[in-house]
Amino acid sequence: MGTRRKSRELAMQMLFQGDLGKQKPEEVAELFWESRDDVDDDTRGFAEDIYRLATTREDEVDAMITKHAKNWRMERMPVVDRNLLRAAVAEMLGFPKTPAAVIINETLEVAKRYAAPESMSFLNGVLDAIGQSLMLERLNKK
Repeated sequence: MGTRRKSRELAMQMLFQGDLGKQKPEEVAELFWESRDDVDDDTRGFAEDIYRLATTREDEVDAMITKHAKNWRMERMPVVDRNLLRAAVAEMLGFPKTPAAVIINETLEVAKRYAAPESMSFLNGVLDAIGQSLMLERLNKK
């Protein structure tokens, strides 16, 4: 597994952990990294960047997901799916030079390990709609 994919997986795991508990984001990150001394600095750094973006821009990220996940409320989504979406959308927002297609494909690869098989189409559809929306928004600003 590549460094970036591993980072995306770790970011999703931190978001998942935070979603289940009621700790502050910095407490989640601290607890998360306590038992992980096998992660290199680049992998950890990118995971922390995605996690930080997802938690500091949580309202914006969740609003985008809600807008594009027609007929799905955030609290009704499976926890894994919700946090895969959050990590991917945060990366799309925070790293606009990374093509949305790359982020989507990498998210789907991580999802193969953690999400239910029937989630793949849902994740792909929501992320594709968000990626297109962001691309149009960025083009309109130019």
